[in-house]
Amino acid sequence: MSDRLSILSAQLNPVLGDIAGNLAMAKAAHAEARARGVDLIVFPELFLTGYPPEDLVLKRAAITACHAALDALAPLSAGEGPAILIGTPWREGDKLHNAVALLDEGRIFALRFKHDLPNYAVFDEKRVFDAGPLPEIVNWRGLKLGLPICEDIWLPHVPQALIDQGADFFISINGSPWRRSIEQERWDTFSRWYESWSGDKALVFVNQVGGQDELVFDGASFARDTAGDEVQRLAGFDAQMDVAHWTRTETGWVCDGASREPMRTGLDADWRAMSRALGDYVTKNGFPGVVLGMSGGIDSALSAAIAVDALGPDKVWAVMMPSKYTSQDSLDDAEACARALGVRYDIIDVEPVIAGFDSVLKTPFRGTEPDTTEENLQSRARGVILMALSNKFGPMVLSTGNKSEMAVGYATLYGDMNGGYNALKDVYKTDVFRLARWRNEQVEGVGEGPGGVVIPDRIITKPPSAELREDQTDQDSLPDYDVLDAILTGLIEDEKSARELVDAGFDAATVKRVENLLYFAEYKRRQAPPGVKIGSKNFGRDRRYPITNKFRASSADE
Repeated sequence: MSDRLSILSAQLNPVLGDIAGNLAMAKAAHAEARARGVDLIVFPELFLTGYPPEDLVLKRAAITACHAALDALAPLSAGEGPAILIGTPWREGDKLHNAVALLDEGRIFALRFKHDLPNYAVFDEKRVFDAGPLPEIVNWRGLKLGLPICEDIWLPHVPQALIDQGADFFISINGSPWRRSIEQERWDTFSRWYESWSGDKALVFVNQVGGQDELVFDGASFARDTAGDEVQRLAGFDAQMDVAHWTRTETGWVCDGASREPMRTGLDADWRAMSRALGDYVTKNGFPGVVLGMSGGIDSALSAAIAVDALGPDKVWAVMMPSKYTSQDSLDDAEACARALGVRYDIIDVEPVIAGFDSVLKTPFRGTEPDTTEENLQSRARGVILMALSNKFGPMVLSTGNKSEMAVGYATLYGDMNGGYNALKDVYKTDVFRLARWRNEQVEGVGEGPGGVVIPDRIITKPPSAELREDQTDQDSLPDYDVLDAILTGLIEDEKSARELVDAGFDAATVKRVENLLYFAEYKRRQAPPGVKIGSKNFGRDRRYPITNKFRASSADE
């Protein structure tokens, strides 16, 4: 039985569908592992495709390419190695599995298949994969390895089955997406398992990092020794490779030499998640940068700051598009924010476009009074301009609406909802203010952006306004954001009924109105750009409500 084991955790950022590129990344990482003289290099779940592959794995050509990639990787494990543990889709007969492959001696030494396929929240693996049997241990170099794949380590029966077979070392490959609560969930889950495990068990947990559409993966890979103490932690939201040296003693496995990066939590984690997700979405999809409307308001200022931190100032283009309702304060604030961030800043007067709409619609609108129709035309005129700049010069339009606005439909289709991505889609307005203040406190900067105050204080403190008519503020038509966000959190994240919210002290008429706005705006959200999941239930992958829907809990409670 081996008493020493060195493992390199390869917390990397694959590009979904780029099987050749992911193979090249794995080969480069293996070369570094060989140079470091380790015994084993471990990659995340489904690394060869990227996670989650969704219906991509239904393409037989994609599975064939993954099999060929594994065949190309296996010979690297011959001779001095090191051995390779990597996730890949695997077809066995008429079954398609989410698999982990152990490559050693120049061949596929062992294959194990994911047993518990998650089918809740953002996961729908049962749709594309077949469940494997309860996995067996792998006898390798005198060790009895348990190789549970992601969900299999979260539920007790798979680890226990492996323990019953004599497993003495667990290595779990993961595609575990980030949300605000995930670090605590991981800590609580694995602490609970350690309390029930007996013997000298150790655990290495390797997770993917990077943005993939509406999901972001934080990495935050870790290891725990026999006592359950965390002995290794990789950086959150950054690609990193780190070696842990393990030794079996009379009291169990001990580890030395591994990194212990600080855990990212709170607003810091939120910001890293948004910037990582946006940066990867832009770069992985081949855009040269982003362009956004810079209104002088807090949402566009925060979106610009996130984009700068993700991509660098040279890849962010801010455009102010004033109308006759745009205040001088907004003009000054937009320019000050753009200068502080160091981005390209242009002013394009939108009034001639609006005048053109007014002229074209003069006859059909005869005898009517101006209302939200004319306000929406202003937003749509700006959306057309931004899309034209995107089409002509290539940058992706960055949408800037927050979750509060998206929830109640306080956004204009084909106007401010235009865009390829929205970094604030899962961020309530009250959190927008908190994030802006937090970012201004980062004296050393974050990512690619400058340090210090990048969002002028007046942008944060002035009453929010769309500036689509004289003396307009958001609170003309919406409750105070503290109240609105609390009601929305109850309705969306907690799935509370209107009666429960009223019993908690909220005004019944306000709750009913917000609930109606929430359900009515579903058709808009179906046409909104994607945005990163931050909280427990984002619009899109998590929350799936019908567009045609007459149910209202407020009516049922009456």
